[in-house]
Amino acid sequence: MFLQLDQVQVRYRRASTPRPAVDGVTLAMAPGQIGVLIGPSGCGKTSLLRAVAGLEPLAGGRIVMDGRVLADAAQGQQVPAEQRRIGMVFQDFALFPHLSVADNVAFGLQGLAKAERPARVRDMLALVGLEALAQRMPHQLSGGQQQRVALARALAPRPALLLMDEPFSSLDVELRERLAQDVREILQRHGTGALVVTHDQFEAFALGDVIGVMQQGQLAQWDDAYTLYHRPATRFVAQFIGHGVFTPARVVQGPDGPRVHTPLGLLDDAAECPMPDAYPAGECDVLLRADDIVHDDASPVRACIERKAFRGSEFLYTLRLGSGERVLAHVPSHHDHQVGEWIGIRPEIDHVVTFGRGDADPH
Repeated sequence: MFLQLDQVQVRYRRASTPRPAVDGVTLAMAPGQIGVLIGPSGCGKTSLLRAVAGLEPLAGGRIVMDGRVLADAAQGQQVPAEQRRIGMVFQDFALFPHLSVADNVAFGLQGLAKAERPARVRDMLALVGLEALAQRMPHQLSGGQQQRVALARALAPRPALLLMDEPFSSLDVELRERLAQDVREILQRHGTGALVVTHDQFEAFALGDVIGVMQQGQLAQWDDAYTLYHRPATRFVAQFIGHGVFTPARVVQGPDGPRVHTPLGLLDDAAECPMPDAYPAGECDVLLRADDIVHDDASPVRACIERKAFRGSEFLYTLRLGSGERVLAHVPSHHDHQVGEWIGIRPEIDHVVTFGRGDADPH
């Protein structure tokens, strides 16, 4: 593995809580991979990024990059930030307003021979598609173009790893996901791995090969986006990623494996679900995502529309079943039903995810 974090702990001396900001995080990234840390405010993701950068000392654990120990709390070892070969892109881009685009990119190349710098700057601006804007000043650029300049400047010294802290938060919502995909392509072409912090799961999905969901300083799950969505390891991850609700259910043993009884009917395709004896009397909660619920007028299961949110190609309906449970459903927007109307719905679930009845995560 290229980057390894083993039981990393970060603790702030004057923190108002005794809990570490980062508490025993272990993860690994392969060469060239893009990892993303996501979670609610205050969960420790930026503190973890700062520890990798060398801006925060470790209170426990160690960090190894490309076989080189960058920090080891037990040994009292801490490689200075400027010696780690790590580039950073900040939330506010941090461009020098009095320097041109080309000079901003060249700023970090003092270690390169002077005659080689112009070619390196040209290569970096070509990589991010801004070679025609080399003489522009930062204030003459759009937010997306400024972010590309910041990326080119960070990549110019050929860092072994790039760290990005909320890199798109100051940009328009419409631009964020597109730019995240562009940045991913640029990093892949350059062959540089990255560790990115964001609070936006759509950015995380667009950018990351592997995504870590953090909760109260700990890493709840470190996986690809598909697994996070369809195989959440904890109730917190299931709630944080995507739209969904938990509803009471009961696991029973069928002729071909577990089956799950729900207010929407029997779920037969539950082969990977825990066996009934995993829960007292088989009683559990089942995760029902909005895309697990299909609008079907022929279905005997009816639900009342309590809320509707227009999303362009679809509505997000909040539905109340006759038994009182609520579920969410994505419904094509040409099915424009009214609040208070009863419609037919049915489950169409490829991945049945259950948790113990009322279980809370350990934090």
